[in-house]
Amino acid sequence: MQKQISRIILQLLVLFLCLTNCQNKSKKQVPLKETAESTTKHIIVGANQTEKYLDLLKGKRIALAANNTSVIFKSNDHKTYTHLADSLKSLNINIVKIFAPEHGLRGKIDAGEVIKSEIDEQTGIPVVSLYGTNDNSNSEEKFKPSEKHLNDLDVVVFDIQDVGARFYTYLSTLHYIMEACAEKQIPVIVLDRPNPNGHYIDGPIVEENFKSFVGLHPVPIVYGMTIGEYAKMINGEKWLKNGVKCNLTVIPLKNYTHSSTYSLTLRPSPNLPNDKSINLYPSLCLFEGTNVNCGRGTDMQFQIFGSPDLPSNEYNFSFTPQPNFGSKNPKNINQECFGLDLSKTNRLSALNFEWLINAYNATANKDKFFRERSFNILAGTDKLKKQIENGLSFEEIKATWEDGLTKFKNTRKKYLIYP
Repeated sequence: MQKQISRIILQLLVLFLCLTNCQNKSKKQVPLKETAESTTKHIIVGANQTEKYLDLLKGKRIALAANNTSVIFKSNDHKTYTHLADSLKSLNINIVKIFAPEHGLRGKIDAGEVIKSEIDEQTGIPVVSLYGTNDNSNSEEKFKPSEKHLNDLDVVVFDIQDVGARFYTYLSTLHYIMEACAEKQIPVIVLDRPNPNGHYIDGPIVEENFKSFVGLHPVPIVYGMTIGEYAKMINGEKWLKNGVKCNLTVIPLKNYTHSSTYSLTLRPSPNLPNDKSINLYPSLCLFEGTNVNCGRGTDMQFQIFGSPDLPSNEYNFSFTPQPNFGSKNPKNINQECFGLDLSKTNRLSALNFEWLINAYNATANKDKFFRERSFNILAGTDKLKKQIENGLSFEEIKATWEDGLTKFKNTRKKYLIYP
């Protein structure tokens, strides 16, 4: 009898443990990578929806604004694809030329490096640089298609993956293409792509005196819009020179919202190798205007940071930058840098400048920390540098952004395509 009771108790205990385990599994949070992939496979990018734009291209002379991310996906996981230029050529679309942004058509050239106009070896199509090779000293002319480049065109198709950070230069390339085409009355078609940082809005607004190619418009560092929505805002806010308006068509995404988690399968630029680097990029890029290296010259770009000037007793992670793909001459080359490894941090839904502020405070020679001009241009204001130097906390600094962010959010609402 005692044995039967013991057996029943044991069976009940096993049943209880099984039920508890099942419940825990059902509540278990799906890892970020899995969530990203499950969301990604349901999103259909603009380029894939050829039925919506081929009729606008047939019989026309076309230019593509494109790079290595300009692809039509062939599988739900977005791991097989063909380049847009190859796909359109196979459909007998007449591609006259390709406009190449920073990093070039194939996305292999260093940040800030001059792009040359050339003939693309893979397609045989002429490539026109939109990154600083024109002879005119006016900076605008280095990035804007010339009248000569547009004379033989009927339509320009823009299809470049953005990452949702204001200082990512593809926004400025979009601006100058829209402006040049508006002046020549040439239509622009934007094939929309998801914003992997589209789930939040944060940062200081660009001030008039600090407008540049890394910030042409009065927007925060993180603006929470796709590049198609952003194109509508450029047009609607009359940000193009002399208030000209572009004949704009946006081919929208399917199954996308601003809260969608989207995993990129192609590097949007050489130093953003994975989802973690893309998520950290808006928070770490201001280090580019300091003596701190953000992982350039390593294989953990924008996932680590460090400097020879940071104290090793406080910053116990170290690395030594060496020339590599995407960084021929990294900052602090061949010097041991002390800093932090952020590769295991949680996904950000707001800017984190605590790392920047703490690094400044820990640096012994503070006069050498900021590279004033480049830092202020990246920040879009000279206020942030002064606030850090004056010892303001991150929360105090954030409070000074509130009015600008409220105004921007009200502007942004007018141009949203997705919830």
